[in-house]
Amino acid sequence: MHAKGKPHLGNSVLRAAFVAASLALQVGWILLTVLVLNESYPWIAAITRILAVLVVLRINSQYYNAAYKMPWIMLILALPVMGLSLCLMFGVFGDIGGIGRRMRSVRETTRPCLPDSRETMEKLTQQDLPGAGLSRYLQTRAGCPVYENTDTCYYAEAAQAFEAMKRDLEKAESFIFMEYFIVSGDSGFREIADILIRKAQQGVDVRFMYDDVGSVGYVNLLFAKRLSDAGIRCTVFNPAVPFLNLFMNHRDHRKITVIDGKVGYTGGFNLADEYFGRKITYGRWKDTGIRLEGEAVRSLTAAFLEIWNACTREQEPGHPYLEVCHRVQGDGFVQPYEDNPLEKERTAESVYLNLAYEAKKTLYVTTPYLIITDEMTNALGLAAKRGVDVRIITPGVPDKKIIYAVTRSYYAGLVAQGVRIYEYSPGFCHAKQMLCDGMTASVGTSNLDFRSLYLHFENNVLLYGGRAVEQMNRDFEELFSQCEEVTEKYRSGRSRVLRLGQYILRLFAPML
Repeated sequence: MHAKGKPHLGNSVLRAAFVAASLALQVGWILLTVLVLNESYPWIAAITRILAVLVVLRINSQYYNAAYKMPWIMLILALPVMGLSLCLMFGVFGDIGGIGRRMRSVRETTRPCLPDSRETMEKLTQQDLPGAGLSRYLQTRAGCPVYENTDTCYYAEAAQAFEAMKRDLEKAESFIFMEYFIVSGDSGFREIADILIRKAQQGVDVRFMYDDVGSVGYVNLLFAKRLSDAGIRCTVFNPAVPFLNLFMNHRDHRKITVIDGKVGYTGGFNLADEYFGRKITYGRWKDTGIRLEGEAVRSLTAAFLEIWNACTREQEPGHPYLEVCHRVQGDGFVQPYEDNPLEKERTAESVYLNLAYEAKKTLYVTTPYLIITDEMTNALGLAAKRGVDVRIITPGVPDKKIIYAVTRSYYAGLVAQGVRIYEYSPGFCHAKQMLCDGMTASVGTSNLDFRSLYLHFENNVLLYGGRAVEQMNRDFEELFSQCEEVTEKYRSGRSRVLRLGQYILRLFAPML
């Protein structure tokens, strides 16, 4: 039993099962009803087919990669009733709930408060770093400025980032903003909760947001209320309900902590003990994080406020929080950026593609899931054909066996083009990062898979030189020594039976 005033951190596996069963029953009922009606009333079947064609035309016109659209088009045309039902369930139609529109409205008040970075962009361009053109792209197309005057620190282990984050949280004087995909009720979050409750009692504006589906197996329905009762302003992103929800497939996968607008954290880790090595689930868990101190934290603040105000429908201006201008000595350029599945721009995918196209010597990648488009496969393969040393690290111990099988199905095609594949032998590698020529890097929350690149809200940081990039270089060298290179295993091809199974999985990979 927790002490009075502390949030109860029970888990809600039963709730998750209830929601899943309820959705399955509703989809089944819709399928059965329409099939019976189709048999009894031919005109309903005709309308269903016409509707299926119209939906296919709508999907085909959307600004998505063809590899993502094709499985949906095939499913709807082959099985119209099932395809249309699943289309409704997984929100293929876009911004049904209006959160994208609300986020754009909030951005109109937050983004003008961020600095004009044209002068900084010019300095970056003159240095001719790999991917320097990305700076202009992110500024003009995504509204994400590039900064100097920011100190960066890369953490090769999530536990190190977690301890540093707790120390910084203890120093908070004005506000704390936290946003995570998964929050668990174990020892790690209890330590964070103690700090947040104490700071809220001291008058600090403490806000906490988490994704309901990401956390549904960890915390119960009363979790947010008990945090609120303890003085923490808490909101749940897109709550899972036992009804068909046209927005349910879009999740908040971001990981952001902002302290007083001066210090910020992001990376691959969530607030659960397995990320910090306190609980062994899939062997040794490898994750990374990054600490920013200085001007670039303003972009993390804006990113948090945009999704917070869109979800809570609050009309508060973001200006007081964004006016914080904390300058520190930095030795590189920093550019935080976000990905919004309800916008046409696929920001994270564009960053990864550009780094692959710009690489001249090395391109190192870590991702827990490797489910990529032909365009990404070609970009990585073309880099290898140019003589770039392209290496991809995936987990050695899977957390989801079907996804792991799909991940491995991409190995042979990449190896055939000269890409080297490594698997992290000690366990599960959850880090999401790309390092180009040892000078430019992206680190954050975006996996190399369809779900991250097309369906989730994500955030990352693009780094041009500086201390954090040097630290990432050293971490990659250490990481390769802990991995098994499996390149040769996939050079000779696969059995026909295995290939057939992988072809089927690959066909529906965008839906996983």
